Amino acid sequence: MSLVASAETRTVLENVRWETFLQLADGRSGSVPRMTYDQGMLELMTPRRQHEQIGRLIGRMVEAFSEVRGIEILNCASTTFKRWDLDRAFEPDESYSIAHADEIRPKDEVDLLVDPPPDLVIEVEITKSAIAKLKLFAAMGVPEVWRHDGDRLTMLAISDSGYTPIESSIGLLGLAAARIDAFLARRFDRGETALIKEFRETVAAGLGT
Repeated sequence: MSLVASAETRTVLENVRWETFLQLADGRSGSVPRMTYDQGMLELMTPRRQHEQIGRLIGRMVEAFSEVRGIEILNCASTTFKRWDLDRAFEPDESYSIAHADEIRPKDEVDLLVDPPPDLVIEVEITKSAIAKLKLFAAMGVPEVWRHDGDRLTMLAISDSGYTPIESSIGLLGLAAARIDAFLARRFDRGETALIKEFRETVAAGLGT
């Protein structure tokens, strides 16, 4: 089954063995298509320009915010995060270690059997995934997930019952979804360099408030 849209292409394969998923993931050139594996179901997602632009701009705002606020982060980008014991794996659009940045920084590879998952996962999902991603992220212990549907950003924090919507980031205190949305809405009117520069200036101005 496949679904094609302007922002991304999704292809879903069923009854895929874990070993086959690993072979496919390792056999790619780069990180496209991005893969999500959930107990035998494998989704291949090829992002197009809209998808990539939104995800990368959000990532640049995370990096600018953390720089101005002096928050140490570690960019994990689209790393393949795997848990063979759960038969699950995912590759986010963007991801960051924040609370665990110092712990993960010296490691070339992350083993989620012993290492913590990324503190923040960013997903652009303009077309609906066939995999229940939030359930997968919760099973793998991701503390905070941001999801953008092409129109707006939703921030979510893990709780006993799954993920709960939040207005502002827990890992990056003071960074609200509304602020990111306001700048993303202007991405067609201003160049990225100018947009991120203005974003950084607003964050710096807020330090005195």
